[in-house]
Amino acid sequence: MAGHSKFKNIMHRKGAQDAKRARLFSKLAREITVAAKMGLPDPEANARLRAAVLSARAQGLPKDNIERAIRKSQGADAETYEEVRYEGFGPGGVAIIVEALTDNRTRTAANVRTIFAKNGGNMGASGSVSHGFDRVGIISYPASAGSADAVFEAALEAGAEDVESDPEDGHTIFTPLDALHEAARALETRLGPAESAKPGWRPRDVVRVGEDVAPTLFKLVDSLDDDDDVQAVTGNYDIPDEVMARLG
Repeated sequence: MAGHSKFKNIMHRKGAQDAKRARLFSKLAREITVAAKMGLPDPEANARLRAAVLSARAQGLPKDNIERAIRKSQGADAETYEEVRYEGFGPGGVAIIVEALTDNRTRTAANVRTIFAKNGGNMGASGSVSHGFDRVGIISYPASAGSADAVFEAALEAGAEDVESDPEDGHTIFTPLDALHEAARALETRLGPAESAKPGWRPRDVVRVGEDVAPTLFKLVDSLDDDDDVQAVTGNYDIPDEVMARLG
C-alpha cells in the first residue's frame, strides 16, 4: 500500500456555479433513484443506495431531495434509466472512460461522440481503453478526516489495497471491488461518513500531460461532465504540479 502518489484520478467534479450545482444535484438524485429501483428502497439494506446517499449528502443534496428521489423509484411511472459506458481517447493519447445513466442511448451516444470530436479526442469501441484500468472500490475522505498515517492505518485494518493522501485533495482509498461496502462501513466507525464510496476505475499506467495539451484536455473533461446523462468521467492523465501552477 502506498501512502501517497502524484496520480490524479479524474472522478466526477462539482462546479461552483449555480448551473453546475443544479446539474450535479440532478445526477446525484438520478443515481439514488436507479439504486433504489434496483434493490430495496432502504439504504441500510441496499449497498448501492447507501453509497449514493452518502455521496449526495457529502455534496450537499438536501434531505428532502434524497427522500424524494427514493420515493420516485417506487412509483409506477418511474423513469427507466440504463447504465452505459463509453470509451475513447483525449488529447495527448489520454484514455477516458465515460459512465452514464440514460433513458435514450442514441441521444447520449451521439452527444458523447460529438463532445469527443469537438475537443481533440475521439470515441472508441467498447473495450478500447478499459483494458488499461482496474475496476475497484474508491472511498474518498476530506483531508480533515485525519493525517495520512491515521487514514492509512484505518484503511489497512478495513481491508483496503492502497491509499493516496494529499493535503489539498484529501484521502482516496482503494479497495477490491467486492469489498467496497464492507470496507466503507469499517472506515465509517473510525473516520466518520465518507464523501463518497463507489465503484470506479483506476488506471494501471498514467500519461503525463504537458502545458500544451492540458487546457484542451480540461475542456474535454468539463464538456463531458456537463452532459446531463454523464455520471462520471475517469482518465489516466497526470499533470505535474509545476504545469498546473503555470496554468493558474
